Amino acid sequence: MMRNLSKRCLPVTLLAAVLALGACGERDQATTTHRGLVDEKAWQGAHNAYVAPGWTPGDKTSWEHHLRARGQAQNESLKTN
Repeated sequence: MMRNLSKRCLPVTLLAAVLALGACGERDQATTTHRGLVDEKAWQGAHNAYVAPGWTPGDKTSWEHHLRARGQAQNESLKTN
């Protein structure tokens, strides 16, 4: 009985050890992705060319207008009426 139990526990224990050690090889994602500078204002713009047309980076009023228009486009009561 005891010998049979140890035969079942050994593979389970080895599998748990392999899974636990497998996480050690994962790269830290915080250092591999670029999220921009933390102290930048949202209306300063993205660091790429994919910005909304009609919006000028650095213009807070333009940014607020586009953000408000985008929010209204997601308003379900306006979509259904």
